[in-house]
Amino acid sequence: MGTILNKKQIVNSAYEVQFFISGDAFCEKYRVKGNDGKTYLLKLYNSSKLSSNDFYGSNLLEVEILASLSIENTVKLVNNGEYVKSDNKYHFVVLEFTSGESIQDKLERDGTFSKFSAISIIIDLLKILDKLHYHPKTIIHNNINPVSVSFDYSNNINKPILQDFRFARFQSNDRNMVDINMLSPFYIAPELYQGYINPRSDIFSAGALLFYLLTGKPPWYCELPTLQHSDEKIIEIISKKRKEPLNFIIKGTFDSFEDEHIKDVIKKSLALNIEERFKNVEEFIRALERKVVYDGKKEKPIKKVVKKRGKGFSAIAGMDTIKEILHNDIIRALKEKERFAKYEIPLPNGMLLYGPPGCGKTFIAEKFAEEVGFNFIKIITSDIASTYFHGTQEKIGKLFNEAEKNAPTVIFIDEVDAMVPKRGENLQQGTAAEVNEFLAQLNNCGERGIFVIAATNRPDMIDTAILRAGRIDYK
Repeated sequence: MGTILNKKQIVNSAYEVQFFISGDAFCEKYRVKGNDGKTYLLKLYNSSKLSSNDFYGSNLLEVEILASLSIENTVKLVNNGEYVKSDNKYHFVVLEFTSGESIQDKLERDGTFSKFSAISIIIDLLKILDKLHYHPKTIIHNNINPVSVSFDYSNNINKPILQDFRFARFQSNDRNMVDINMLSPFYIAPELYQGYINPRSDIFSAGALLFYLLTGKPPWYCELPTLQHSDEKIIEIISKKRKEPLNFIIKGTFDSFEDEHIKDVIKKSLALNIEERFKNVEEFIRALERKVVYDGKKEKPIKKVVKKRGKGFSAIAGMDTIKEILHNDIIRALKEKERFAKYEIPLPNGMLLYGPPGCGKTFIAEKFAEEVGFNFIKIITSDIASTYFHGTQEKIGKLFNEAEKNAPTVIFIDEVDAMVPKRGENLQQGTAAEVNEFLAQLNNCGERGIFVIAATNRPDMIDTAILRAGRIDYK
């Protein structure tokens, strides 16, 4: 079958075709040379075969997403537009050319990656995904696989480059469906088969890629019939295969990958129930770096209440305005309840500390507990994560019950945006239930002798209901 563009053909008066790279009925890729003498990748889409899901207004959604990014180690947008040939309309996208090879090409040439290299590559990839997921509109890539991640050898930096944003979607976009026919079936998270996408869908795909790097095959690999992936038979085969235990035997050998911690981390990232996966890429990275021990079996207990002893606010240099506000508006109300009740001033329930990483949110929370003389519990999202259905809701209840039993108590919740994300159409039902449980426990908790300090560097990602009167009173 012939290609749409021929060698030396000029596109948009600026790009000369050097040769055809690959393509399908929807999109063809070419290496082209620009008028500036540089080499680029040109993607040519058959406009008549694109659906409304591929557009954002009048522009390609891929273009809108790439234009909004300024992230290292992702493919860069150079130009885009429309092209007409033989009365047929096409959309073209010009990208910076990656002078290297895909992960698949490298593995097929050199064999499986060492454990150190594989984990390093996935951590670098997860850091890219973290920036996509914390984009103002939350971008989900949906197409993490050995072909969409490449190495750029031009700068002698062995860092993964995330390519092919063709199937990326804004989570806020109403038309966020993905044509799974075009995706690599073994790297697709189960929820995509139901027409639902979530940042944790990328976590599944990244875990599948790590499995591939270490074993030389995708997880739950099996031979598939030569049918379209959307065919019910294909979905049935894959779904049935995924009910089997993961086989960590390295391709072409009788050896098995033996690091039990990394195996358990992979299993968690590949959980078929989205609620049992890592909640975000930060958790995934911490597990890969062995900062979190996960054995896939034991539930982490709620952290114990401790009595904070120290110098209180006198240990904080400067920040006099903040200390004065905290003392007059909150600490006095907590210590002089009867006096404030006399004037019908409601008890404070909590406050939100927000700012960039490293600005002292945790330090201030600890010194606040010392200053007011309350007991102290410090919690991060992974502390209340559970592998069981409704398990996280139960842990939230236990957390507040433990705090009430040891009242007066300060509960300090770090990274609260991960625990109480904005609810909406795209939030998984189990997560929405956890948010509801947290909000219910937070209601007027000051009357139970509990004061909640929540910290975040992304206040825009928090469900706004947390900031209503009777919950988090101060920011």
